[in-house]
Amino acid sequence: MGYDFKTHMSRENTGSAKWDAMYRRNPRVGHEIVPLSVADMELPNPPEVIEALRSYLDDAILGYTDPTDAFYDACIGWQTRRHGWTPAKAWLVTSPGVVPAIYNAVSSLTEEGDGVIIQPPVYYPFRMAVERTGRTLVTNPLRRVELEDGGHAYEMDFEDLARKAADPRNRMLVLCSPHNPVGRVWRADELRRLLDICVQNDVIVVSDEIHDDLVMPGHAHTTIMRVAEAGEYDHILVCTAPSKTFNLAGCQASAIYVPDEALRERFEAGFAKVALRELNAFAYVATQAAYTRCDAWLEQLIELVWSNYRMLRGFLAAYLPEVELYPLEGTYLAWLDFGSWGLSKEELEAFMCEEALLFPDEGSMFGPEGDCFERLNLACPTDVLEAALERLVHAARERRLGAFSGGDER
Repeated sequence: MGYDFKTHMSRENTGSAKWDAMYRRNPRVGHEIVPLSVADMELPNPPEVIEALRSYLDDAILGYTDPTDAFYDACIGWQTRRHGWTPAKAWLVTSPGVVPAIYNAVSSLTEEGDGVIIQPPVYYPFRMAVERTGRTLVTNPLRRVELEDGGHAYEMDFEDLARKAADPRNRMLVLCSPHNPVGRVWRADELRRLLDICVQNDVIVVSDEIHDDLVMPGHAHTTIMRVAEAGEYDHILVCTAPSKTFNLAGCQASAIYVPDEALRERFEAGFAKVALRELNAFAYVATQAAYTRCDAWLEQLIELVWSNYRMLRGFLAAYLPEVELYPLEGTYLAWLDFGSWGLSKEELEAFMCEEALLFPDEGSMFGPEGDCFERLNLACPTDVLEAALERLVHAARERRLGAFSGGDER
C-alpha cells in the first residue's frame, strides 16, 4: 500500500502549537507558508491509527481508562520486533509524554542542588527540567570533529564526561539517543563507554529514545538496554513513545521502562506526588494501532525523510555551498550551520522569519553551542520543503549573503 505523503495539511486555526507560533512571530505571513520548526509532522497520520480511533468511538464510554494487556503487549512487542530487546511488563511505567517523565526522573531520583549532566547542543527541555527543579546544570558538550570530506559531525567527549561524572555532586545524566538536534545515532561501543563511566561513578542514565524508530538507511538504533548488564539496571531508565514515530504528540502517550524495582518505586512515587501518570483513553488506542499495524507506514516515512534530506543536501550544494549540512543518521531533523554568513543569532532569526519565511527552530534554543545553527523539520511533503528552500535562496540573494555576497546570480 502506498501512503499519502503529498497532501498539504493546513493547520491554521486548529490550535497547532507550531503554526500558532509562526503567526505570532510574523502575523503577515501568507497562508501558503508551512513552518518547519517543532518536531511534529506536516503529514497525514497513519490511516490505521485513524481507523482504530474511529472504531473505538463507535461504542466507547470515555471514562477513566487504565492500560490493558493489549496496550502492554503492543509496547513490548514493538521493542522486541524493532529494537531487539524484550522488557518485562512490570518495567513499563506510563507517562503523558517523555518530557514529563524526564522532569519526574530529575525531581524523584535526585535531590535539590544535585548536578545533572546534559550533552549540548541538545533538546532544550533537558535544560529546563534541571533548572526548574532546583538542580545544578552540568554540561558535557558534544565535540565537533572534521570528516574526510571536510564536513563535520559530532561525537561524545568521554574525557570531559569522566571528569564530571567523577564529581560526587553529579547524580544523573540525561542522554538523547538518537540525538536531537545533531542527528547522531550512537553506536553500541559509544553507549557502552558512556554506561561504564556512569555506573562506575553511580550516575543514573535517563535515556530519551523517543526518536529510536526514525533511523536513516545505513544506520541502526541501539537501545542502551542492549549494552547494559543486569547488574547495571539500577542506573537506567529508557524513555520511549509513539509520538515522534507516528505523529501522535497530541495523544500524549509514552512508555517509560524502569527495570530496577527500587528505582521504579521512586519514579512512580514522584508521579504520585503530582497525580500525573494516567493517559487519556485515546492514547492507549492510538499506541496499540501504531505499534501493531503501522510498520509499513513507518518504512515509507523513512524513505520520504531520507529523500528530503538528499534533496536538501543537493540544493545547498548548488545554491548555498557555504551553509554546512550535518550528516543525518537519525531523527527527521536537519542541522545546518549558517555561521559563515556572519550574522548574529538575532539577525539570523529575523532573516529566517521575516525575509526567508522558513520558520525553523533556532539553534540557540539548544544551548550556546547551537548559536547560528538552524534545525529544519524534514517530515513534510517534498514540495513544501522545495518551496521553503526557494524562498531561502531568494532571500539570501536579495541580502547578498553567502554565495551571493559577490553578486553571484546562480
